[in-house]
Amino acid sequence: MPKSEQLIKLLPGEYWWGGRTADGRSMPYGLTLFKADLDENHHGNQACPLLISSKGRYLWSEEPFEFQFEPDYLTVAGKGDLITGEGYDSLRGAFGHVSRTFFPPAPGIPEELLFTAPQYNLWIELLYEPTQEKVLQYARKVLDLGMPPGVIMIDDNWHEPYGTWVFHSGRFPDPARMVQELHAMGFQVMLWVCPFISPDSLTFRKLELAELLLKDRDGKTAIRKWWNGYSAVLDCTNPEAVKWIHDRLDTLQHEYGVDGFKLDAGDADFYEPDDQAFIPSTRSGHSEAWARVGLKYRLNEYRACWKLAGQPLVQRLKDKSHEWQGNGLDALIPDGLAQGLLGYAYTCPDMIGGGEYMSFTSAQFDPELFVRYAQCSALFPMMQFSAAPWRLLDETHLGYCVEAAKLHAQYGDEILELARHASRTGEPIMRHMAYEFPGQVMEPVQDQFMLGSSILVAPVIDKNVRKRSIVFPEGSWTGDDGSVVEGPIIHEVEVPLSRLPYYRKG
Repeated sequence: MPKSEQLIKLLPGEYWWGGRTADGRSMPYGLTLFKADLDENHHGNQACPLLISSKGRYLWSEEPFEFQFEPDYLTVAGKGDLITGEGYDSLRGAFGHVSRTFFPPAPGIPEELLFTAPQYNLWIELLYEPTQEKVLQYARKVLDLGMPPGVIMIDDNWHEPYGTWVFHSGRFPDPARMVQELHAMGFQVMLWVCPFISPDSLTFRKLELAELLLKDRDGKTAIRKWWNGYSAVLDCTNPEAVKWIHDRLDTLQHEYGVDGFKLDAGDADFYEPDDQAFIPSTRSGHSEAWARVGLKYRLNEYRACWKLAGQPLVQRLKDKSHEWQGNGLDALIPDGLAQGLLGYAYTCPDMIGGGEYMSFTSAQFDPELFVRYAQCSALFPMMQFSAAPWRLLDETHLGYCVEAAKLHAQYGDEILELARHASRTGEPIMRHMAYEFPGQVMEPVQDQFMLGSSILVAPVIDKNVRKRSIVFPEGSWTGDDGSVVEGPIIHEVEVPLSRLPYYRKG
C-alpha cells in the first residue's frame, strides 16, 4: 500500500509527545534524534497514532505510522492519511482538540474502587502457583495492617489450560466461597485472562472446528510463541469469537461472583501482518480488537492497547524492574505522563517494587526502593501492590508503605472526581507540568506531575536522596509539611524516606 508522508519543520522551542507509552523517558521529542515505527512494535504497552506539540500543533492518523525527529524536522510516513493541524496555542489546546475530534471520551468510568483504594495484584507474591488459601491469607494480612481493602487480582494459572476459563479444581476447591469471603472483607475480585488457547486442549479443538482462531499466511491455525510457551490465538475480529469469550467471562461472574478481569497480552507483536482473520487487520488492529473485549466490564485492566483512547479502560504501565534506573522507578512518571497525553486517562503504575518478576527475584532487594515505589504511586490515579510488603520489609519501611496506601485512600474521592471529569472532557487525571502551565518552561520536567489542576506531586526517584529540587509554577503552594512556597521558583526541599512531597495550589 502506498505511504502518506509528511515533513514538518520544527518551531523554535517546540516539544512533542505521542506514539508509545513506553517511550515516555524519550519525551518530549525534538531535543535529540528519535525514531519509532508504530506498525512494528508497541514495546509492551499502549500506543496511539498521535503526536502533539507544545506549540499547539498535532498529527493524527487512523493507521499506524513511523516517525523520526531530527534537528529542525519531523518526518512521518504511514499507510493511512496523515492529518495535521495547528493554531491551538499550547499542549493543552492541541490535546483538547484531538481528544474531541478523534477519540471523544465515552460516558462512564471504570469501577470506582480502582481509584479510591489501592489494588492488590497477586502476581509477584504467588507467581504461577495461586491457591484459594493463599489468596485469602494475602487479603487478611492487608486488613491486619490497617491497609484499605480494594480490588484483589488473581493472576496467571488460577485456571485450567489457557482458554479454558474455569477454576483449577486442585488450587481452588470452592471459588464461590472464596469470592464471598473476599467480598465480606471489602474486596472486589479480578481474574487474569488472555487471548491465547492451549493447542493440546479440548477448548482448542472446539474453537478450531468453529473457525474462531487466527490463521497464518497459509491458512493454517496460527501457533504463536509468547512468554508462557506456544499457543493458538483467539480471532477477536470475529464477533462469534468475542461472543465466545464473553460467555466464558460472564459465566465466571454469574456462577462465582467474580467482579471483573485483567485482560493481559494482546500485544501487537504477537500477530503478523499477513495473518488471515475474519476481518483483515494490521498487527495494531488485532491489539485493538482484544482491547474492545474488555469494554463490556467496568472492572478491567489492560497493559497492551492500540487506540481506544477516551474509553473506560484501565491502562497499566508495563512491567518495571526492581531497580532505580533503566526500566525501573525512574520510568513511572514519564511513562504515566505519556499515557495521559495519548488519551489514556485511567492510568495505573506498575506494581510497587516492580512487576518484572525475573528482575524482582534476581536483583538484590532494596527496601528503600520499595518505599519510594509506593510513594511515587500513591498519588497516581491508581496504585497497585503485589509483592507483600509485610514479608519483605522491617517495621519502619513497612510503616511508610502503609502510610502511602492510606494517603491514596485519603485522596480517593478527589481522584474519583477527576476520573469523572475525564469521562466528560477527555482530560488526563495525571498531567504534565507543561499541560497545566504553558509558557513557564515546564516541558523538560519529567520527575514531577500534577494530579488534576491543583496538586503538584514530586516523588523521590533516586537512591539515598534526602533533598530534592522542585520546579514550582506561578502561584502559592502549600505543602504536605505545612510549608508555603511562592512560585515561580526552583526550590530545594527536605525529603526523608518518610516523606512524599506534594503541594496544593492556592
